Amino acid sequence: MADEERRSRLQALKLVALIRDHWSIDDPQTSPFALGAAALDGGVGWVLLDERQPRGLGPALAWAIRAGANQLHVLADVGTGTIARRAVAFRMPIEVWHVADRVLLPAIAEPLLAPSLVAPAEHEVFRELMTQGGATPVIEEGILIGEVRGLEVCRVVTDEFSGAARLEVGIGRHDREAFQMLHGDVPTVEALTRVVAAVEPHRQPDAAPHPLNRLGRERALRARLIDDPALISATHVEAIPSPIARTNINDPHPAVARAIIDGLPTTVVISTGIDLDVVPFATDARLATGDPTRVAVPIRDAVPVQTEIAALLDDPIPIVPIG
Repeated sequence: MADEERRSRLQALKLVALIRDHWSIDDPQTSPFALGAAALDGGVGWVLLDERQPRGLGPALAWAIRAGANQLHVLADVGTGTIARRAVAFRMPIEVWHVADRVLLPAIAEPLLAPSLVAPAEHEVFRELMTQGGATPVIEEGILIGEVRGLEVCRVVTDEFSGAARLEVGIGRHDREAFQMLHGDVPTVEALTRVVAAVEPHRQPDAAPHPLNRLGRERALRARLIDDPALISATHVEAIPSPIARTNINDPHPAVARAIIDGLPTTVVISTGIDLDVVPFATDARLATGDPTRVAVPIRDAVPVQTEIAALLDDPIPIVPIG
């Protein structure tokens, strides 16, 4: 706790120094901000994002709403291209700055690279094996993976030396490596079936708490919507790739789906927990598909500030609570 408090004080001092250097404001009013530091002068707000917080635009906007700011400067030393791209979608004036020591550089919005909707042909040969083993094939980042109600249990990996594709079974890289040592390069349907059978009971909506249902909760909710599209007034829901690559299976990351709602294709961004950055994330999903977009969250995780952030968009995105 002491280290965190010290880090917070240092962040606040750094932000005040940057404001003095670049805006000639001697005494901005600092205020608590969990992901770095924040300060206010009149209706202008500044937020310095901690380097450990790449998904910070939503929390910065939440702070600005509560602080009464009508103009926002977001300062960060990582991820500024993504933040700048998302900031364009908001009608609140937002300027994004890249921090390089004591120098601020205007951030340049990075173009969004469209996610691949198809997997290579050498990956597709494993689709039938996944299905026979009880896993649901899903394409993510141009890779064919197999899921059990949203939890990845296998993926096709292309060998970096030979270029050959192989199916690896397991939850995460280390689990896949252990499985490969036991079962070899070509897992059988029976081996995959055993893994699926061990995982599936823990991925049911009414399952008791277990490590296997703490992972990928957003994807578990997506699987539930695929089974029951009426929960979001849809007639059909299917998984589509995320516009932003997921770094690992442990950290929360919104899931994305395409639904048919009122006869129209609609992009649905699915999140769990109190995710203040889900609306900025959803602007990327809308940019990737070009479809009308909405955010779906469990009713227990729907907080008013998410709707307030969405209302700041030029084209607001509805928040849909799921019971």
